[in-house]
Amino acid sequence: MKFILGTKEHMTQVFDTDGVAHPVTILRVTPAKVTQVKTVEKDGYEAVQIASGDQKPHRVNKAQRGHLGGAFKNVMEFKVRKGVKEVLPTFEKDASIDASIFEKGDVVTVSAISKGKGFQGVVKRHGFRGGPGSHGMKHTLRTPGSIGATGPQRVFKGLRMAGRMGGDRITVKNLKVIAVNVEENIILVRGAVPGRRGTLVEVRSV
Repeated sequence: MKFILGTKEHMTQVFDTDGVAHPVTILRVTPAKVTQVKTVEKDGYEAVQIASGDQKPHRVNKAQRGHLGGAFKNVMEFKVRKGVKEVLPTFEKDASIDASIFEKGDVVTVSAISKGKGFQGVVKRHGFRGGPGSHGMKHTLRTPGSIGATGPQRVFKGLRMAGRMGGDRITVKNLKVIAVNVEENIILVRGAVPGRRGTLVEVRSV
């Protein structure tokens, strides 16, 4: 199991040896430090906690600085799958992790917060097709339509309606690592990754 934190840069395309173009997202990973290794005997579950990104010391309280061994901007915990016992010995406390743990051809899962799109209607938010554009349907092209029967005298929970869109945690699976640049701590992942430029992303593989 491999994992690291990084930020989304932008998308581009690269060509392989056969001349085929692949759309890739550039992920700039920050060298991380293992700050805690949790075990079943002590914590009830297996996980590895890592921290990355320099932070001003006065922005991190004394207890956190003591636990992490410094001031870090991002702290994340990665759960180890049940039954994977050989992973924990490879991550010791105070160990350093960088882009070199990933290799070309690895299949990874990326999680990040998607772009916030504000208050949106049902057509954009849920894919409603809207009403017809003729036959007297004026001012109702993008309306949601009926929201329930008159019998219950209420609106049911979970009904798809207009509201805030985006800003959710999105996980994209089965993304292939096209290239790894250890010197610049850059990972090229084939496909799109949620979030805007600069979004914190979690990259992990089993």
